[in-house]
Amino acid sequence: MHSFKLTRRLFLLLATLALALPAVAQVPSLLNYDGPDRSQKLLAAANSEGTLTVYTAFRPQDMQAVFGPFEKKYGIKIKSWRSGKSNVLQRTLNEASGNRHAVDAILIPSTELEMLRREKILQPVKSPYQKGLIAGALPAHAEWVTVMLNVVVQAYNTNLIKKEELPKTYQDLLDPKWKGKLGIEADIDEWYSTIVSDMGEEKGTKFFNTLMERNGMSVRLGMSLLTNLVVAGEVPMTLTTYIDLPEKAKQKGSPIDWFSLEPVVAQGFNMGIARRAPHPNAALLFYDYMLSSDTQKLLKSLYYYPANASVQPALTGLRIKIVDPVYTVDNAVKLTKAFEDVVSKRAR
Repeated sequence: MHSFKLTRRLFLLLATLALALPAVAQVPSLLNYDGPDRSQKLLAAANSEGTLTVYTAFRPQDMQAVFGPFEKKYGIKIKSWRSGKSNVLQRTLNEASGNRHAVDAILIPSTELEMLRREKILQPVKSPYQKGLIAGALPAHAEWVTVMLNVVVQAYNTNLIKKEELPKTYQDLLDPKWKGKLGIEADIDEWYSTIVSDMGEEKGTKFFNTLMERNGMSVRLGMSLLTNLVVAGEVPMTLTTYIDLPEKAKQKGSPIDWFSLEPVVAQGFNMGIARRAPHPNAALLFYDYMLSSDTQKLLKSLYYYPANASVQPALTGLRIKIVDPVYTVDNAVKLTKAFEDVVSKRAR
């Protein structure tokens, strides 16, 4: 069963049951303090806590590169639990409903974090590092913030497909030469709905129907898996992968490269601090760290799209559309069914 479907069903079940979290006294914190001595007070409070626990779906190969400098700089240990986004969502909800409050910060894609917000898992945060973020990175409720964007691009096996043969538009994919050569991520409802919406719902749905009828697509679960299948030549081209995956594989000498069809779809990778965080000040210090210009530059070097508007992204001049997590959650059933009916159920 696809992780996206699990996520949606879990959220709908919880909504039906009207999950009520037990009232627990808030641990004193500086999450909404903005006095002139904030930095000194926060550093002292975070050091007194000494540790924080992060639940995340961050790329495992990049976690140490991003989390390590925080530990080295502040001497605060990060206890991380890493899994897929649906597993992080489910564990966080299960612990909250069982009155177990172990997690301090959650770092996962925007849709799943919006689901946690609606279950009152997160709390508002005030930080000077929230200034200068890209549009949409910080909603009015301030219970989550975008720390970077996962940019979805297309990738191809360079031994099987020549660069000059690549499609320039989505319509070019209808050429019969792509029959049996295309792959797509199974958990990609947000990307699909964004592309369809950009084309116009009727026209976009017709395009994907025609593409499936004419050339078909291989549906696989996992961006990393799809990228590896492209490298192996089993899937000559994928329509969906995160830009950092083929770029890093290419740098290691693998026969893969990426390109982009517009609009380029990106999804926020967001952070929130748990309402019952046992180490709220260490979590807040980590929050500041993730939004700082140094960390944003580090994320850029790893081929993520920074949320800090002052850090120039590697991708420039492209028409990027960012997935709206509020719309996605509000229309979860509709989006899942549309993708399944047009693509998943008809995959080869």
